[in-house]
Amino acid sequence: MRSVNPSPQSAPILIGAKLRATRLAQGLTIAKLAEATDLTKGFISRIERDENSPSVATLVNICQVLSLPLGSLFAAPDHEVIHLEDAPRINFGGSLAFERLLTPRSESTVQMLRSVLEPGASGGDDFYTINCEREVLHIISGGLTLMYPQQSIILREGDTVTLAGREPHTWRNDSGAQSEVLWAIVPAAWSGSA
Repeated sequence: MRSVNPSPQSAPILIGAKLRATRLAQGLTIAKLAEATDLTKGFISRIERDENSPSVATLVNICQVLSLPLGSLFAAPDHEVIHLEDAPRINFGGSLAFERLLTPRSESTVQMLRSVLEPGASGGDDFYTINCEREVLHIISGGLTLMYPQQSIILREGDTVTLAGREPHTWRNDSGAQSEVLWAIVPAAWSGSA
């Protein structure tokens, strides 16, 4: 399995909302925070609206007053939207498969992949395993044959199968048409941040 290198984040890091929420949760007004940090109310207001980028020293000062760990301002968000057109192309080793990673590269608990499989696309002639506990495969359109050493299962549009990731298997698009499938891998088989 090929690893995907993480790309730099192009969007600015927004910290204002977290600072504001922490201040409000403690019942502090902007005036009280300004007094405690020797900053102006206007400057704090602009920081909370992400209109100003404070220095590290200023951030440390604000975080100390708020009893907020500085690192928590830069922690990964609890959610991250990945638009399909921005999802990175990956290759899990199959043929005639156009695959995209739908979860953040740094996500370690789950991976979602979207594959568009041309007729005859396959995971290869050899059975393989994935280093995960569970794989879930959902057929959005078309179909797929999931093959184990002892049996094959034909999956059609709307079908979902859950399997042990370490169980030898492979797949092939025998449907005669382009197929679109979603794969969930739990936990993530690899992380681009490692």
